[in-house]
Amino acid sequence: MVFLETRDVVKQYANHLALDKVSIQVPQGEIFGLLGPNGAGKTTLIRIINQITAPDSGSVLLNGEMLNAKDIYNIGYLPEERGLYKKMKVGEQAIYLARLKGLSKQEAIRRLKSWFEKFEIMAWWDKKLEELSKGMQQKVQFVITLIHDPELLIFDEPFSGFDPINAELLKNEILELKARGKTIIFSTHNMASVEEICDDIALVDKSRIVLSGSVADVRMRHKTNIFSVKIASQSNVSSGEDFEIIDTKEIQGQSILRIRKLREVSNSTLLTMLAAHNEIISFEEEIPSMNDIFISTVSKTTKSHE
Repeated sequence: MVFLETRDVVKQYANHLALDKVSIQVPQGEIFGLLGPNGAGKTTLIRIINQITAPDSGSVLLNGEMLNAKDIYNIGYLPEERGLYKKMKVGEQAIYLARLKGLSKQEAIRRLKSWFEKFEIMAWWDKKLEELSKGMQQKVQFVITLIHDPELLIFDEPFSGFDPINAELLKNEILELKARGKTIIFSTHNMASVEEICDDIALVDKSRIVLSGSVADVRMRHKTNIFSVKIASQSNVSSGEDFEIIDTKEIQGQSILRIRKLREVSNSTLLTMLAAHNEIISFEEEIPSMNDIFISTVSKTTKSHE
């Protein structure tokens, strides 16, 4: 089921076309990666979903209905540029922002204290925000983003500034939110994180969607039919009609080959050919990473606009 949908969204700023008929479908209960280089239009789309700005044309639907003012209470947004008040006490500020999202003071305090204890930041409740490290500030902002228990969560570069331990903590919390049925839009430049937690992606470049689909399908669509093969002894393999050797290394009496499949033979058939006169230790198809695909796709888009 589609929980959030944009249909042909267009947004123009003076002489800059920020979004050009952008359509995405975000499935309910999944993590959707919204990707793209700086200036591609991601933030503009996020701002439209949050009703911070309006599209010039096109529509946004939430749970099958046209987006309306009340839907803001069902959305949690963690912006890339954090926006908390540095001179205000942490607990006081968190309560204030939770009440803006519809919670009573009593309920806000109850929920906030539970999250603060979980994130081990309760000791900072009466401190001013400027006294906290950047990582601690971001934990506070993360809690405020989801304190009203929204169904749609939008995280823009959520791991920025975190050390590996706290980034892992936040990643696990995001996966837990998904397990609870929340729908999540995850915007980042960290393609390793995309491979790790996203179900589907849309790549925006030059104000248009240039690539979309499930992470697994996108990677498979970009495969290059290249395989890495480790052989137990010196290689007895040579290029032929079905494959070509593109690289060979001899290490400690073993051969490591990279080969490219030239014809439509199955992977099993290819392995059988290689194993006919060699003892195969490992045989693995090289599937491009999301980072490689991102760079390749954006580079092609840039060249097409030159």
